[in-house]
Amino acid sequence: MRRIRYYEHGGPEVLTMEEVEVPVPGAEQVLIRAEAVGANFVDTVFRRGPAAGSPFRRPLPGLLTGDVVGIVEAVGPGVDPGLVGRRVAALVAEDAFADHVVTDARWLAEVPSGLDDGAASVLPMAAPVALRVLRAGRLAPGETVLVHAAAGGIGHLAVQLARLLGAGRVIGTAGSPDKLEFVRDQGADVAIDYTDDTWPDQVRKAAPDGVDVVLDSVGGGVLRSGLDLLAPFGRLVVYGAASRELSEIPVAGLFALRSVTGFSLLAWRAADPVRAREEMEELAGHFTAGRLRAVVHARLPLTEASAAHRLLEERAHRGRVLLLP
Repeated sequence: MRRIRYYEHGGPEVLTMEEVEVPVPGAEQVLIRAEAVGANFVDTVFRRGPAAGSPFRRPLPGLLTGDVVGIVEAVGPGVDPGLVGRRVAALVAEDAFADHVVTDARWLAEVPSGLDDGAASVLPMAAPVALRVLRAGRLAPGETVLVHAAAGGIGHLAVQLARLLGAGRVIGTAGSPDKLEFVRDQGADVAIDYTDDTWPDQVRKAAPDGVDVVLDSVGGGVLRSGLDLLAPFGRLVVYGAASRELSEIPVAGLFALRSVTGFSLLAWRAADPVRAREEMEELAGHFTAGRLRAVVHARLPLTEASAAHRLLEERAHRGRVLLLP
């Protein structure tokens, strides 16, 4: 089978395709024949390596993550054999860019009949993150929410979910005119270009009483500005650092009755696995009923993994970028 790794840090061109044996599932694992793989931005940061100034590290050789949709072909010891033949989706932490993958059976998302590969690809990670960061921010009906990177794979779902949860006003940021239009199409009342230095002032104009919930996957100066935009009792949820800057939270900014919380999907699953599983099923229901939609920017063959990473790095995508083995 084909598999993609990288053996040196650098640009997308370091991604290397190789022929290897089909892996064998171990205890509590399944083998999935991949139909589609959702590429994740974080891997472009790992791939660039220490020279890019990132605080995040993964050892070489580089094993790519991804949201894999496919058919269970085999199960390891301790796994229900009835899973064989089922269409599932899974967040695969290693060697996701491949024709076949092995992954933990505990967090498989069974794909409802009729769901396309785009929607299926967000069931294990992107949609659960989008929903849980809103709930971590305790978004209440009628409140104002600011979603950064609102055109991305998680952000465009967060905009839709904010609407489903009853937000009174949804503000999304993105980095180009076509992305701003896309964000509005997802249900945002206001879309703001974050590359404009005046973007915080534009948010203040749209929400003169302040923002109740800020969802931040960028970090750095964006995080610090977001804290200043919070209304009294406002909540900022940080769940990424695409800027590659892990900011220190200015404690003085919290004295105005503001709070900051962090979120990690893996930490959430470990802390409350029952609710985490329930939310995956809840989201599958939203997609099946047509209340949520996952947008796919590009479907590329596995051989064009470098092009997929280039799209992610250049922030040229709207929604998901999928590789098709």
